[in-house]
Amino acid sequence: MDGAELELERRSKFLNSLIEKKKAREQKEQFDRLNVRVRASDMPIPLQNRAFTCARDLLDSMSGKLDSKGLALALKKEFDSAYGPAWHCIVGTSFGSYVTHSTGGFLYFSIDKVYILLFKTAVEPLDH
Repeated sequence: MDGAELELERRSKFLNSLIEKKKAREQKEQFDRLNVRVRASDMPIPLQNRAFTCARDLLDSMSGKLDSKGLALALKKEFDSAYGPAWHCIVGTSFGSYVTHSTGGFLYFSIDKVYILLFKTAVEPLDH
């Protein structure tokens, strides 16, 4: 590489690092605003953000007492309709789990003191 190519590469890396820092700062601001804490994830950021926003809105609409089943069902239906079938959701203040999920389809997070596990499994047709 000649000097101009090296300089272009250096500037490109610098700009990419600035973009990544800005994205990380915006993500943290959203987490703080929604009171979200990601525990584990294998899910693209836009899907995560949709899950956080949907869960926060549903929690805010509940009058006082947590409806774990209602929240799980609503998140499952939201993701089934938006991203295809076979989404599963577990919601509670205390639970254990061990699940198998499709690549890019796993999110375990908390909002306030509510823990939410949202994951997708592969849908395989039955052979008769």
